[in-house]
Amino acid sequence: MQLALGRTKGQSNSAAMPILDHLEELRKQLFWISGAVVIGVVAGFTLLSRIDLIRLGERPILPFLHGRNLIYTHPGTSFHILLSASLFLGIVLATPVIVGQLWGFLSPALYAHEKRVIVPVMVGMVALFLAGVSLSFFVVLPLTLGILMGLESGALTPMISATEYFDFAISMCVTFGLVFEIPIIVLALAAMGIVTPEFLSKYRRHSIVVCFTVAAFITPGADPYSLVALAVPLYALYEGSILLARIVVRRREKRKANDSRSIHFSIPEVT
Repeated sequence: MQLALGRTKGQSNSAAMPILDHLEELRKQLFWISGAVVIGVVAGFTLLSRIDLIRLGERPILPFLHGRNLIYTHPGTSFHILLSASLFLGIVLATPVIVGQLWGFLSPALYAHEKRVIVPVMVGMVALFLAGVSLSFFVVLPLTLGILMGLESGALTPMISATEYFDFAISMCVTFGLVFEIPIIVLALAAMGIVTPEFLSKYRRHSIVVCFTVAAFITPGADPYSLVALAVPLYALYEGSILLARIVVRRREKRKANDSRSIHFSIPEVT
């Protein structure tokens, strides 16, 4: 049983490789990725342990504490927060190695024009993820905290746990980062011919409802500001996805036209 990485001879480094060789190659890539993540986590832990991570991360909620501090009920709370943040930062630091290993595994199976696209796509994935995290931390998280903390009753004494706050903040930032990958997902679906720009444009109105629904699930509470702060960028990403899909489809049609034209001219005339 063989799995062909190269579509034709000369288009890849190897025309066909046994599937066991592919699995062995995949095992090596995963080994290097795992090692890079471990090193990234260690580096992130070392870096974050030299700064006051609690002071830095509490800035979104600090205005709503009214001079009070976050509390902790376990002696390992600071270590838990530091470890969670180090894991997140470690994955970010390991991204170049992860992308490089994935590129090394997938590049033999790609056409030349696909290889020219994959690097900008990888860079776009990282940029969109960081944009989502930044929007969450600097805009949506403070707005959400303001609404939630504004609902507190005079019969309750707020005692915000540092562990619960940082878990909430990190999970929201990661969720926003992942949601911002929508254009890359749509780009991949368009490249595979699963969706078309016409299909995406047809359901443009439906996408507005979906964006607000997704934003309502991600942002807790009934805060209209944080809802809009996420729904509007989501819809902008959807429109950007339509534009990317159009570019991909036009290039694919142009390439097919050039291929058919070259085949037509290469047919010898029969006399």
